[in-house]
Amino acid sequence: MTILQLCPTIPLETPLGPGQAIMVIDYSSEHHLVWTVIIDSTGEIWSFPNPKVRGQKNITMGRMINKEDISIKEFRPIKCNM
Repeated sequence: MTILQLCPTIPLETPLGPGQAIMVIDYSSEHHLVWTVIIDSTGEIWSFPNPKVRGQKNITMGRMINKEDISIKEFRPIKCNM
């Protein structure tokens, strides 16, 4: 078993809402990773297996952009005049 403290924390979506992962536990190759997360709304600390968590939206990284959330047309490269 390996436990890794995450610094900085990783923002995750969980079945209980958004939170910050503070550590990840690896029991072995026969098990899912287990994420220990502080839930943003309650401050509760829960552990979730890997299939139950997802990374939060991050427009900068191009992750989970929905057309309903934001229009791609708003993101235009800035022209630099050098």
